[in-house]
Amino acid sequence: MEILKRWLISGVSLFAAAWIVPGISTEGDSLTVYLVMAIILGLINLTVKPVLTLLSLPITVLTLGLFMLVVNAIMLWLASAIAVKLFNLGFYVDGFWSAFLGALIVSVVSMILSSFVRD
Repeated sequence: MEILKRWLISGVSLFAAAWIVPGISTEGDSLTVYLVMAIILGLINLTVKPVLTLLSLPITVLTLGLFMLVVNAIMLWLASAIAVKLFNLGFYVDGFWSAFLGALIVSVVSMILSSFVRD
């Protein structure tokens, strides 16, 4: 049940990012685009993010953790590229700054929604 809650929160967070950030767009506003993208982003965060976090640890410490925003942007950008190229899913992130703002919005919305959902 906990995985389903996190999956839905991620889908809503991706919807908010696509709605707010002009550089993030979708083909169609179907719920499946956001939910499948949430799965892809979750798998990327599960596999690639720990390696990238470990490799960027010195610069993350040097910037007092702010470099993690860049790591999150890269994860969103990578998830979008995988969704478009491999799964032919219509979730597009135009560039790094769109990914950066999108990752920031996804993080904030996920944090807010997670605070309302009971464990």
